[in-house]
Amino acid sequence: MSCLCRPSGPMRPFLAKKSFTGEKCTAYNVHYTYNNWALAHGTGREVVNQGGKTWFFVTADYIFGKSLEEDTAAVVKEAGGKVLGAVRHPSPGTTDFSSYVLQAQSSGAQIVGLANAGADTINAIKAANEYGLTKEQKLAGLLIFISDIHSLGLPTAKGLYATTAFYWDMDDDTRKWSRRFQSHPDNKKKAMPTMVHAGVYSALTHYFQAIQAAGTDDADAVMAKMRAAPVNDFFAKNGRIGPDGLHRHDMYLVQVKAPEESKYPWDYYKVLKTIPADQAFPSVEQQKCPLAKSAQR
Repeated sequence: MSCLCRPSGPMRPFLAKKSFTGEKCTAYNVHYTYNNWALAHGTGREVVNQGGKTWFFVTADYIFGKSLEEDTAAVVKEAGGKVLGAVRHPSPGTTDFSSYVLQAQSSGAQIVGLANAGADTINAIKAANEYGLTKEQKLAGLLIFISDIHSLGLPTAKGLYATTAFYWDMDDDTRKWSRRFQSHPDNKKKAMPTMVHAGVYSALTHYFQAIQAAGTDDADAVMAKMRAAPVNDFFAKNGRIGPDGLHRHDMYLVQVKAPEESKYPWDYYKVLKTIPADQAFPSVEQQKCPLAKSAQR
């Protein structure tokens, strides 16, 4: 998730590729919450370290899915794992995942990585349960939200690995903010926030605080303040926006609880590891942002 501060006006949220904080970075771009690099390294590297050495991918057949598969496969191999194969499905609109799940099952891979999102991920997880894949193999959702887990239910989603930038039940700060979110009159379903909800709120708050500190909404002045001040709130502790515009903060490897492990509503995740910011995101040097190079001279 990214946001853009234009010289002529305020920040606008939009989805961005890594290139927006890399070779195509601008002076007014901030990338918040997660990117493919963080998801691939968070899940790929850490699940291999947890013992999931062999992988098979079920991938959405467009640029997002292909990029996520390629990034994660490279990380798995780098961490000492092995990729046994992959299958790609049309997206959106695929509802029958039986053939893709059966190919993943027959691969014998310990981990089946779902390089897709939304309804595709949900339908793939349902099919994996229906065909018994999860009895012998584990699923890794490479981009999944707590709302997806709620939709699936713990009996279906249990055991799934994922990487997230935020979990509502981490500490007192996350719980306090999340209860406010849940109780808001506009939240008709009384759902707990996803990492995107939390990331948007944090990004906007940081932006407004920067305006206040700068005494103006001029984009250059505001961006300077945003980069200078750490992000310390319910979402991030000592998060930093680099000269490349990437907000670096801790990420979390989680696993979905079994129904008997859940003690109260939305008690869905076991946090297996906190991934420090310098491991969760690429370094400034890796980003190859021309502006960052200029700033370091």
